[in-house]
Amino acid sequence: MLNGIRVVEIEGLGPGPFAAMQLADMGADVITIHRKGGTATPGMPERSLLDRGKRSIALDLKVADDLGTARRLIDTADALIEGFRPGVMEKLGLGPDLCLSRNPKLIYGRMTGWGQDSPLADTAGHDLNYIALSGALWYASHPDQPPQTPATLVGDIGGGAMYLVAGILAGMIKAQRTGQGTIVDAAIYDGSAHMMNLLMTMRQTGNLSDTRGHSLLDGPHWSRTYACADGGFVTVQCLEPKFYAQFLNVLGLADDTDFHQQLNRTLWPSLTRRLTDIFKSKSRDHWDAMFLGSDACVAPVLSPEEAQSHPMNTHRNNWQYVDGTLQSAAAPRFSNRDWSPKPSPTRGQHTEDILAELDSRP
Repeated sequence: MLNGIRVVEIEGLGPGPFAAMQLADMGADVITIHRKGGTATPGMPERSLLDRGKRSIALDLKVADDLGTARRLIDTADALIEGFRPGVMEKLGLGPDLCLSRNPKLIYGRMTGWGQDSPLADTAGHDLNYIALSGALWYASHPDQPPQTPATLVGDIGGGAMYLVAGILAGMIKAQRTGQGTIVDAAIYDGSAHMMNLLMTMRQTGNLSDTRGHSLLDGPHWSRTYACADGGFVTVQCLEPKFYAQFLNVLGLADDTDFHQQLNRTLWPSLTRRLTDIFKSKSRDHWDAMFLGSDACVAPVLSPEEAQSHPMNTHRNNWQYVDGTLQSAAAPRFSNRDWSPKPSPTRGQHTEDILAELDSRP
């Protein structure tokens, strides 16, 4: 979908590389500038799956010749991605003013936690810190438990990488129309707060409370995760009455007068305890088989390895091994675009080829 689009990525962590991977999955020519002589960040593999489908050039941006190469490469790009703290790219001599003066159509994508201009812009932070201050973490628990969300998904990826991708694509559309580039200030704090707007619509109807466990989606017995006899878990979220009715039918509770009162908040705690005992009596696979194919909105909690062998994945072929690494295929899918994962390069693998391309330009 993005054939002919070039993106230059300055090596970074987390949401920046993820955003660049997303663009590469869509067909963009993504060139990552890896640190010359550098190694992968501790805890990260030498060939990261976030580099899949990209090309790699190794440069030392503190060396004049390599800095010049980076500038020439950015001159050829439709978009740039960097994830340093505010001011670092300017100190390197690759700030947006310079890059846009040389390449006016450039979309300069900046990925940070706190934004380019804020009271916390120069301070460190991580996923949980950003979403804690933005409000996105508030509902991520039951009333008697501390908030906890899937690591990096709400902040780094949802509120960060995906908003950077959206900003870059929007910027490129404008650049194609007007010839004018732009700077994309993608802050995880901003994006994770923006994602809350779907929940905030419930506040307009009185179905979102500031007290955890009292809202339409975080308090009811029909919007929970339940433990099973074998240590596994199942999720239940049958919001609509017709789906809730199917849920009760499958469990043999259709004639229970208490369960008929789906929206009676005073009954939610006791009905939750009853469902806790019911689901604890059988294994996760038992419940999966019982609810499979129904509209009761019940699904097992699977690990990525387990998800790979589930019938959903057997059909969609989403989880795959590439270069010995389990990873998910590209998303979304397009009717005329291959969505299978691509191999990741070694650091600096394409340095000579990319230098030759730059030297061949008029």
